[in-house]
Amino acid sequence: MFKDDVLANVLYIDLSQKKYWVERREDLFEKYLGGAGVAIQLLKEECPAGSDPLGPENPIIFAVGPLTGLFPLASKTVAMFKSPHTGNLGESHCGGRSAVALRLAGYGAMVIKGASSTPLYLAIHGDRIFFRDASALWGMTNSFTVGRIIRQNEPASGLRTIMRIGGAGEKLIPYACVTTETYRHFGRLGLGAVFGSKKLKAVVISGKHSLPTRDKNQYRKIYDQIYKEAVSSPVMKKYHDLGTAENILPLNELGGLPTRNLKEAKFEGALNISGEKLAEGYLGRRLACSHCPVGCIHIAALREPYEDESYFYKTSMISYDYEPLYALGSMLGISDTEGLLKLIDQIERIGLDSMSTGVILAWATEAQERGIISEKETQDIKFSWGDYSSYIKAVQFIFKQPNQFYKALARGVEYTSQQYGGEDFALAFGGNEMAGYHTGPAAHIGLLIGARHSHLDNGGYSIDQKILTKEKVSPEKLAKELLTEERWRQILSSLVVCFFARGIYTPEICSVTLSSAGFDIAKEDLLGIGEKIHREKYRFKIQEGFSLDNYRLPERIFETPSLVGKINKVFMDKVVKCVNNEIFK
Repeated sequence: MFKDDVLANVLYIDLSQKKYWVERREDLFEKYLGGAGVAIQLLKEECPAGSDPLGPENPIIFAVGPLTGLFPLASKTVAMFKSPHTGNLGESHCGGRSAVALRLAGYGAMVIKGASSTPLYLAIHGDRIFFRDASALWGMTNSFTVGRIIRQNEPASGLRTIMRIGGAGEKLIPYACVTTETYRHFGRLGLGAVFGSKKLKAVVISGKHSLPTRDKNQYRKIYDQIYKEAVSSPVMKKYHDLGTAENILPLNELGGLPTRNLKEAKFEGALNISGEKLAEGYLGRRLACSHCPVGCIHIAALREPYEDESYFYKTSMISYDYEPLYALGSMLGISDTEGLLKLIDQIERIGLDSMSTGVILAWATEAQERGIISEKETQDIKFSWGDYSSYIKAVQFIFKQPNQFYKALARGVEYTSQQYGGEDFALAFGGNEMAGYHTGPAAHIGLLIGARHSHLDNGGYSIDQKILTKEKVSPEKLAKELLTEERWRQILSSLVVCFFARGIYTPEICSVTLSSAGFDIAKEDLLGIGEKIHREKYRFKIQEGFSLDNYRLPERIFETPSLVGKINKVFMDKVVKCVNNEIFK
């Protein structure tokens, strides 16, 4: 890498002592590229074994990669921490302006240590670091309002990123998220709660550093190639036109859309929550992450009359993507488009992960149907599939936690089902609530064995559709397919490239782009680096108590037919065993 490249600068911030310093870490970036590869090494250095995820010893790592700011779609930031939700590896990716802002501020990574005794937010403007008093912001439950106030008081409009938490993070709900630029999130695994535990309300970053390239002519050539592929690709056009919400109708048609807590995999109301319906009746604007020509972020404009003023209307701008539409739509049986948008908006404002929230509410609905819980536990709420108003009330109760039942829901579906029963239909994998795919065994095993138990760890849902619907494969082959794909994703998340562009950033393209950024790495060597990063993540997970020798798969996934028919439990167990053997061989 270039000697003058700011990528190797790691900014360390100690909230306990209100101190900061910068270290050059060429050793990490030359070996692990950036992003996830560097972040896991910093996490291992800074997080002692057995640390309390909500204690001051749990660090927050932000990292970007060598392509950030140089090439299109290399626009994600990796956050890494010990997850308060699963107790092991917490890793979340976010777009918006965060990645470019961090690198142009002069850093490839940032480590936030300790905990403040009073509420604060960090303002990082290049090499000027400020510990701002956030006492007036603490207690504000609406993350949108927090962002608005900070925007009015910090410089660098148009360049900065503003990461902040709502009330859920302050309440230490372990699936609380961090919101950036209003419509993007570090969503899964509880980064918002880690912020809250440190009394850290927000982080603002801006900068104006320039970035070196090796050969300007070669750089422009490969840049133009990637840009043209991005804007002309049919897949990218899909994301631009309808966003990820485009997936609703195809998955429903195939029979892979989880519905009513996965009692079914087809939803009769799918059209009303589809990308087509939202684009036709509610689309207010499209947005793009910094340095992305695609613009997959879709914002609905919901116009409602004021309660006492029938001639006056308010307009709410609400971001929607496939995962919230599944988790809060089909999973809860909601086909009322405006009701669904209101529920999404409620969850966004207080800063909960929408996927976890939807799966938790779906379990609660079925548990009440079965008599496991009653209206005594729910505070007189009668959950009913499709009744969005009852779910909006329940979200407020999860936030306020007025009784033991809602305190349990605030800890996730795995914990709640252990306390009240109903584990067979509690849809969690490795402690994290399921993603929106009931395509077959690969999707569910992918969540279970994925390094962070999240929906983009690997392409299990794609393997189901492209391979398992056409042929029978052995457990060994499926295990190999899942691991091979996940290990390649370690490279993409170290560069840090949006996974939507994984068809563009092939090993060949990655090697060429890295050359422009000052790294000489053959495409064959990238695969070995990806495998090493994956093993490093698993070492951290094992250190924190995770094991594939003792795992739980919810019975529900075996009861409801998928794209490939009913899933065979014995086959699933064999695949997990193969994965376990491969990781620890």
